[in-house]
Amino acid sequence: MTRALATVRALWASTHPGPALVVTVLTLALGVSAGLAPWRIALLTAAVFAGQVSIGLSNDAIDAGRDRAVGRTDKPLARGEVGLRTAWTVAAASVACALLLSAPLGWGLLAAQAVTIASAWLYNAPLKATPFSIVPFLVSFGLLPSLATLSAAAPALAAPWASAAGASLGAAVHLANVLPDLDDDQRTGIRGLPHRIGARWSGALAGVGIIGGAAAVRLGPARDAAPIVSWLFFAAVVGVAVVAVGCAWARRPGRIVFRLVMGAALLLAVQLVATGGSLSS
Repeated sequence: MTRALATVRALWASTHPGPALVVTVLTLALGVSAGLAPWRIALLTAAVFAGQVSIGLSNDAIDAGRDRAVGRTDKPLARGEVGLRTAWTVAAASVACALLLSAPLGWGLLAAQAVTIASAWLYNAPLKATPFSIVPFLVSFGLLPSLATLSAAAPALAAPWASAAGASLGAAVHLANVLPDLDDDQRTGIRGLPHRIGARWSGALAGVGIIGGAAAVRLGPARDAAPIVSWLFFAAVVGVAVVAVGCAWARRPGRIVFRLVMGAALLLAVQLVATGGSLSS
């Protein structure tokens, strides 16, 4: 493997690729649900993907020292496979790319994209270690549906039900994402909201967040083009949430709860498209 390819692979592994791809797929589904033209969907999806790359890279760059201290062998930056300067350069370039791709879709989308990325970066430092660690997830995921509606030829904010669904999912993602790292985080001085309420309650509330998002998607739209299909997906999402809560409560939660939340997010994306309601009403 050439050095350049190894660097690219290390950078990609540092972007939190699983969550980044799930958010990108959610954005694609939102664009379809909003009825955007194909070129608008492509630009929006690429812009959000670039933003996710910047968020993941900045997170691992900020945490590199902490990750080394607790022996995180799964983190390329902590292992020194790629330099921090390179990671910060790519993260900054990804922000610029996200904003440049957003600009042709209008000032409203550009502003919302900037707020979404800034909110996520604020989680990375300094809010991660505070009781307000959940706030950036509520803001960024709550704005996610509006990224689609603001990309339309006639831009508008998303309907309250769509924003509520996004915020609920964001809360679930945050509460589930940190579960495997609670002990390591506390050893290095990180005490966000999940650390303060404990692993079991964090996992249980993540399940509640999933169900809240599914309920908003099922009941919120003014028009339901495929009620039977959307009810089936709603039931599937609720089923995943129940399994996640069970895993969290029966034993010490691990990565499985986060994977279930990510799976529920993808099911929510399909449920949203199947429902067929307008995101702006």
